[in-house]
Parts: sequence; C-alpha cells; structure tokens
Amino acid sequence: MKASQEYDRALRRAILLLAVLAVVLLIPLLFSVSVSAEVIHEERSLYRDITVVQNGPRRCLIFNIRIGDRNQTCVDVDDPEKLVFSYTRMSFAGLLVQPEPQHILVAGLGGGSIPMTLADLFPDAQMDIVEIDQAVYNVAKEYFFFTETDNMSVTVMDARVFVKRAGLQGKKYDYIVLDAFTGDYIPEHLLTREFLQEVQEILTPDGVLVANTFSTSRFYDHESVTYQSVFGELFNFKLPSSGNRIIITALQHLPERGELMIRARDFAERLKKYDIPILEYPARMSTAVDWDMSRRVLTDQFSPANLLRDNRL
Repeated sequence: MKASQEYDRALRRAILLLAVLAVVLLIPLLFSVSVSAEVIHEERSLYRDITVVQNGPRRCLIFNIRIGDRNQTCVDVDDPEKLVFSYTRMSFAGLLVQPEPQHILVAGLGGGSIPMTLADLFPDAQMDIVEIDQAVYNVAKEYFFFTETDNMSVTVMDARVFVKRAGLQGKKYDYIVLDAFTGDYIPEHLLTREFLQEVQEILTPDGVLVANTFSTSRFYDHESVTYQSVFGELFNFKLPSSGNRIIITALQHLPERGELMIRARDFAERLKKYDIPILEYPARMSTAVDWDMSRRVLTDQFSPANLLRDNRL
C-alpha cells in the first residue's frame, strides 16, 4: 500500500511538472504571435470598419462587426498567387461545370483573389466585378495586389442593382460568382428567390452559378430550398476543413461524377500554382438533399433578418 501511495505521488508530481513545462513553452509562442501581428491600415467606410493586418507573410482584410472580427481575404505576400482560404479555392469547382468561361461576373470583390485568379486563367474572358464599397476596392488595390486588366471592369454598386440592370440591358454571363459578405453574413437582399431569379435571367444556357455560403449557418435549410426553388438541381459542395459551403448550379443538367473527374484531371496542372486541389472536389460535390425541405423559401418579404428575430423559425 505504501509503495502504491508513493508511486501515485510521484506520478502526480511528474504530471504537474509536465503541465508547468507546457505553459512555460506556450507563453512565449503566444506572445510572439501577438507581437508579430501588425495593423497596417484602418478606416471606417460607409458600410463597415475595415482593417488590414499583417502577421508574418500573411496579410488579411478584416471587416469589424458587432459579433467579432472576421477575415474577409488573406494573401501570402511572398506568394500572392497562392489562394489562402479553402472557400476561395472551392469556388473554382465551378470550372468543372463550365470549363471555358468567356463572360464572367463576380459579385463581391474582397481582396480580389477570385477575379485575379480567373483573369490569370482566362485572360481573354470579359469580366465584370461589382463591389458596393469603394473603400474595399481601394484597399484591394493598395494592399492585396489587385490589378485590373484590359478585359476587366469594376463597378462600385450594390450587386442587386447591377444584376437587375444587366438583365434589362440583355447582358449574359457564363460564370457568375456570388461572394458578397457584409462581415456579419450575406446581405439579405442577395439571398432571396427574387434575386436568384434575376441572376437566372443573366445566365447563358451553358452558364454556371457559384455561390459562397456557410455550412453551419442557421439559414442553411432556408438558403437551400430557396436555390432549389429557382434552379432545381444543385451541387452542394462542402469540405471537412471549411465552415463554408459552395452552391453550384446551372440552367442545364449538371455533369455526372465521371465527367467532373475528367475535367478535374484536365485542370489539375493549371490550378497547381494557386494551391487548388481540384482532383479532390468531384467526390465532395453532391446533389443529395441534406436540408429540411419544409423550411420557408427566402423572399423579399421574408428575409434572414426575420429569422434572427424569431428563434422558432
């Protein structure tokens, strides 16, 4: 019994010593991270507080909001072509549906990673970018290597207004990316059935719509049934490493898994320098329904703001 008690005491002392050692080693690490992070730009735009922070080679655009700070865009300043975020890389899964876009629309600029990559991949394609916040456009150019090309046009405007006008003007796009984000969530008027119907009107028959949303959002079911009500079949694309999900849909029937894999192999080498693991994507692109079909469709009269106020929905 005495030997057992002495063993227990020795074991507890050893565990305590390891715990103290872990804390001693961890504190300098945490301190070095906090010290190395540097705010290199701050401003208040018409829509939000904007901060640019640099931590080592990583530079991030942050939208400051009431529930905390969220990175909108990050770039590796030592390798600007490399896409840092999983969701940014995931958005290029749309190329497996439309592999040769000629007319591109990107709603939401952020730091410009998505349009810059598309412009690099398809230099002859005509691209319209719409961004509501002039300050975001300025920051993208100054801090995130965003550079317009001869085939690229940036419009500072609400995406809903831009899409509506594009429809009235008869414009058509074969690759549309919806990536607008306020810092809190996707603007509510860009989530409704009416807006998606307007987007549908400007898609070419062989075009693809790529929308960045969230896999853990309380609006997940509502968003899913809303997209389904307008487009029918859709790819629900999620990765374990990301809290985002990408909705990919089109006017035509979506490709089968085998065709997706063929196109992924065709793109694999071209996408390597951006760190896009396109070969992993087809297996994760599912048309299976994993949402509650009884949820209400989002409309201009029933928006996410209503959901935030009513926990019963």
